[in-house]
Amino acid sequence: MAEKLLAAGCHVLMPWCAPIGSAAGPRNPSALTAMRAAFPDVPLIVDAGLGRPSHAATVMEMGYDAVLLNTAVANAADPPCMAEAFAKAVDAGRLAYLSGMLEPRDMAVPSTPVIGRAVFS
Repeated sequence: MAEKLLAAGCHVLMPWCAPIGSAAGPRNPSALTAMRAAFPDVPLIVDAGLGRPSHAATVMEMGYDAVLLNTAVANAADPPCMAEAFAKAVDAGRLAYLSGMLEPRDMAVPSTPVIGRAVFS
């Protein structure tokens, strides 16, 4: 569907994170990651389903360009404070993505070299 939208002249794609208003967060992170990989030069904005600032940070860490949300802010006990929290989460997620995060590993990998160093016991 995304390819058809681009062929029809769309310049931005807006996949759902989860059903609108659900506040469920990224329901299918693998699909979101695959979409970013499939369209590296297309602006991608996650729309719908974001309920927490951490959800916004997560999708921004995946390389998305922006998030579009309403319910999470409009229905918060303190909407201006929640809007600020989302803004900071978006910034943090984007910075993390641009910084080149480590990929998860199945085993421990020390970051401090021990070969050639004195060991005290």
